[in-house]
This record gives sequence, structure tokens and C-alpha cells, in this order.
Amino acid sequence: MLTHDINEQLRKLISEFNFKGTKKYKLIVLLGLLGDFDSLEYGINLKNFVQDNPHIDLNIFGIAIGNENGKEKFCNFTGFPNENLKVVSDNKIHNMMMISKGMDVGFGGWINMILMLSGINSLKTIKEVLRGYTGDKSAAQIFSEKDQIKFSNFLNFSGNSFKKAFGEGYLRPFELATFRLNNMIEIIKNWDDYILTSKFLPQRGASFVLDNENKVIYKYYSTDVLGYSSNMNEPLKFLTEICK
Repeated sequence: MLTHDINEQLRKLISEFNFKGTKKYKLIVLLGLLGDFDSLEYGINLKNFVQDNPHIDLNIFGIAIGNENGKEKFCNFTGFPNENLKVVSDNKIHNMMMISKGMDVGFGGWINMILMLSGINSLKTIKEVLRGYTGDKSAAQIFSEKDQIKFSNFLNFSGNSFKKAFGEGYLRPFELATFRLNNMIEIIKNWDDYILTSKFLPQRGASFVLDNENKVIYKYYSTDVLGYSSNMNEPLKFLTEICK
């Protein structure tokens, strides 16, 4: 899609969903299903980014496939601002923006998603899954020693466990996998609200940063599961660089 076409389509979305904002920059994120692994992880990271950068000149808006019940649970779990997230019932907007539908071998969303999770037509996924278990010296740690991690009434531990086993100041082994397991449990617990239809499980997302004239100055289209950023080691580095 040509840049002027992207600008025009995004202006229509801004008008349709009243994404006005009061700051210099806008980040518009098109998510797949609310219950997609990428959606929850991206939502949490964006919430943390805003908390860590309270004076950044940026408004964040999102569009996801889902319903109002799912939206409420998604925002409660991730901290994404409810008023800035709109839900749609299909992927027409994604198609209009030429965002990848993911894999489609003709046997339904589940089969497509399983194939993508195995790395087929989603080449970066295996590397990203493995990074969750092996750790990453170039990425930031997720849990502080004071964090309490609860998977059930029977499996609770503190973030200090990672410090004791692996030190601190970087993404420790099993830390990202633990974070993602917690997200997966949230999805499973609220499946009917998060997964509108399995048909859209492979649907990928995209991110667009606009300036104060609503012109696109950054865009990224995801093609992989667990690939919502061009740099998953520092997935929101692009915002720091743009919105200085």
C-alpha cells in the first residue's frame, strides 16, 4: 500500500473511532484477536511503557477483533486504557490496511495457528519461543524481586526466585516463558470472551506512529506469531526513538 493510501485510511479510522488525542504523536495499533498471544503481551508492554515514560508526548489507541466483554477483561488484565481501545467483529479493517492474515491452509484457524507456532510461515516464532526459556542478555528483566507470580492456588512464587537463580539486570532464563504462561492462562480462563472465533487466530497486527498532522512516520506489519515488533529484544524501542 502506498504511503498516501495508508495516511488516508488511518485518517478515516481516526475519524470513525474518534481517536483524537491531545499529544504530538499517535500510536495506532491494530491487534488480531484480543486473546492472541501478541495482543496481551503488546498491551502489557504498552501500559508499562506509559508508566515508565509519563511525560512522553504520545497518545496510544488500539483496534482489536473481539467483543465488549473481552475488551473489558483485556483492559483490566493488561492495563490498556479502555477508552482508547475499540473492538470490531471481523478483520475487514485489517484487510483494508493490507495486514497479514497469517497462514491459511484451508483447514481452519486452529490448524493454521498450530502450524505458525511450529514456525511454518512464521519463521521468527521458534526463535522467540526459545528466547523465553534461554533468556536474553540484551533484553530487560520482566519481574522485580518483589513481584508475586501466581498461576493457581498451588503454584505461587516471587520474582526474587529469578534473582536467586540467575542474577538480575537482564532477561533471565524462563522469565519470559513464565510471563507468557501467565498470559496464556488468562486467555484459557476467558476463552469465550477473548476468542470471538478461531477463524481469526492467525490474523496478525500492525503498528503506525503518526505525527501531529496525522501523517505516518513509522509503520510495522507483523507476519509472525510473537512478532509484534521488528525488535523483540526491545519491542518498544521505536517509540523511544521517535517520541524523544
